[in-house]
Amino acid sequence: MPSALPDYSVYLVSDRRTLPGHTVLSVAQAAIRGGAGAVQLREKAGPLRDVLALGRALLTLTRPAGIPLIVNDRVDVALLLGAEGVHVGQADLPAAEARKLIGPDRILGVSVTNLEETEAALRDGADYLGAGDIFGTRSKDDACPPMGLDLLRRIVRASPVPVVAIGGITAQNTPAVIRTGAAGVAVISAVFGAPHPEAATRALKTLIEHTRQSL
Repeated sequence: MPSALPDYSVYLVSDRRTLPGHTVLSVAQAAIRGGAGAVQLREKAGPLRDVLALGRALLTLTRPAGIPLIVNDRVDVALLLGAEGVHVGQADLPAAEARKLIGPDRILGVSVTNLEETEAALRDGADYLGAGDIFGTRSKDDACPPMGLDLLRRIVRASPVPVVAIGGITAQNTPAVIRTGAAGVAVISAVFGAPHPEAATRALKTLIEHTRQSL
């Protein structure tokens, strides 16, 4: 397990579908300025050469900021980049096998949709859980039906490691997510689809901080 836990409050997940005038790198840079504490490279398609090039470019932003770059699904890409972690879903490489490949010091995130998957992910060595789809999302074609806040709360209570909520996260519903005890929100369109990604990220971070102070 990594020696220091990242700040998962605002966890940015990459998406090439940006607004005109933006790129993955420009949005990531703006989000980091706005307070994002982790960045996930999520590239389900495209040549490996291009994915590696994007990953190396992202590292030039995340490393100076002291935040982890976590690669979705592709353990080989994470290792080639020397990224800080990898995130696997239920249909990806099994978490236990991913842990064997990345070793004990890199971050392992695992997507979960219920308590059974939560228990398995914890047994397999997950450092954090990505719980969702919470509200329903248009950013992922393979998203599960929305789980809602009640199940999220039960997963948080069952997990000794941080739980990051994903799926339909907006500024409006972020406080309710944080009140479940979640460590943070994973966002895609809330930042990549925002006209001003830095301001959108900063607003989310402020909402989370204020919500925690009120608990």
